[in-house]
Amino acid sequence: MTVYAYVDGPLGEMLLVGRLAEGGRAALRSLSLPGQKGAVGVEDGWTHAPGAFEEVAGQLGEYFAGRRDRFDLALATDGGTAFQRRVWAALDEIPYGTTVSYGEIARRVGSAGAGVRAVGTAIGRNPLLVVRPCHRVVGANGSLRGYAAGLERKERLLGLEGAGV
Repeated sequence: MTVYAYVDGPLGEMLLVGRLAEGGRAALRSLSLPGQKGAVGVEDGWTHAPGAFEEVAGQLGEYFAGRRDRFDLALATDGGTAFQRRVWAALDEIPYGTTVSYGEIARRVGSAGAGVRAVGTAIGRNPLLVVRPCHRVVGANGSLRGYAAGLERKERLLGLEGAGV
């Protein structure tokens, strides 16, 4: 069963979508921000279930308050191609407060050179903004490049983590 809830945050009202798991908790499938390119919208048949996302909301609150540097959440593992899942796994390994280049992510997933563009596309399709830290990926020269929810939000997240660019 697909469940959803809205959570307020400093980047705007976040839409959380998940699959209901044991204990009434949701395995998070998507976190979208207002105005995000490719954002998920609530679909017919989904159930509004804020209680299923209490742990997610709590950890997001701690993160935005500067009291959490890593998320420990149940995540839905469906979705994405095998390549996208490799790229997303590489994102999960980027430490809080640091940045890496798109080229470095391409190298880590065995797709250096021309694969940088494919890595950028996979990162742009990350369904778990904030939780899966695609905001920590920058251009080769350290400049801000692409973020589905806007560069100003990317800059704000990096600033929160002390990795301002």
